[in-house]
Amino acid sequence: MNPLIFKPIYKERVWGGQKLATHLGRSIPANQSIGESWEIVDREVDQSVVADGAHQGETLKKLLESHGPEIMGPNYKPNTPFPILVKWLDCSHTLSVQVHPPKSVAESLNGESKTENWYILKHEPKAQLYLGLVPLTTLEDFSSALEKNQLEPLLAKTETRAGNSYFIESGTLHAIGGGNLILEIQQNSDTTYRVHDWNRLGLDGKPRDLHPKETIKSLIINDLPILPSRIEGKSSVLAECPHFRITGYRLNADSSPLILPAQESPRLIHVTQGEVTDICSQHSIAFGDTALQPYTSEIQLLADEDSTVLITDRF
Repeated sequence: MNPLIFKPIYKERVWGGQKLATHLGRSIPANQSIGESWEIVDREVDQSVVADGAHQGETLKKLLESHGPEIMGPNYKPNTPFPILVKWLDCSHTLSVQVHPPKSVAESLNGESKTENWYILKHEPKAQLYLGLVPLTTLEDFSSALEKNQLEPLLAKTETRAGNSYFIESGTLHAIGGGNLILEIQQNSDTTYRVHDWNRLGLDGKPRDLHPKETIKSLIINDLPILPSRIEGKSSVLAECPHFRITGYRLNADSSPLILPAQESPRLIHVTQGEVTDICSQHSIAFGDTALQPYTSEIQLLADEDSTVLITDRF
């Protein structure tokens, strides 16, 4: 089976913009604030559809029903959704301050845990990220700040830098500042508890719902700073956890093919610079695309120009 590329699903968001068109060359509605492009998703409401090739038009769910072990490996359990959700985020404006519940409390809140990773593709000058709380903040401090609508001074901030990668575990309070274009690789979850939305209105002209009680139950306070990873040299592991591993590679015209053997793991291939070609299938993977490598297929990636590729596996 050849590598699979899916049609993106675009989501309008109050904080979105048009960077998916101007920076990634996507055709998106010009009159909407498109904040998210879901590159691969297997959920009841949203289903990725194969863009071309022998399986064109098939949903990811149907593919797993008919080719589950071929795509996911011999231990695949039927009717198990694809475990990873990949998005491009155009954060033209600042996202809400939010948290995703850790596994220990998610079920009691009727939610799903969500550990995620952000890879910063581009950003505007002085764009920021909000990653956790400033050191020595207690839960009592947090609750008091919420009541007084004075949360911002407790948020740990960092300036964005292209090429930085941030691993954010479930239970971590976070927000993305305006002016960032980010590749998000996450567990297959859509549970978000907002606790502060900068006093703005949603797309419907009304304040968006906030979830202070759920946030307090989900929040894990950790005084250790969240530090970025970067690709050093030709390759680096950017994130590793029980849910996935992300490795970054730099390729150029003089590089030997990047060999991704069969029979190890299904993989997701994300091209964040340049373009690469799988010389086994002669399929190209363009800048901004995510391709799914089936478990039973070997891929050998060759670059004709300076390219950066992220590989997500072990999911």
